[in-house]
Amino acid sequence: MNRGIEPDDFEYAPFAQEGGLGRVYQLFGDELNTLIEQLNESLAA
Repeated sequence: MNRGIEPDDFEYAPFAQEGGLGRVYQLFGDELNTLIEQLNESLAA
C-alpha cells in the first residue's frame, strides 16, 4: 500500500478530471516537489 503522494498520482481521478499533473504544475510550479515532500512527511508522522 502506498502511503505517500507521488506526481503520477495526479493523473488519476479526481485529479485527472481537473487537468491532472499539468494543471498541478500550473498551480504550484517549482514549489510542487517541495510541497509533495512536506505532505508526505506530514502523512508519515
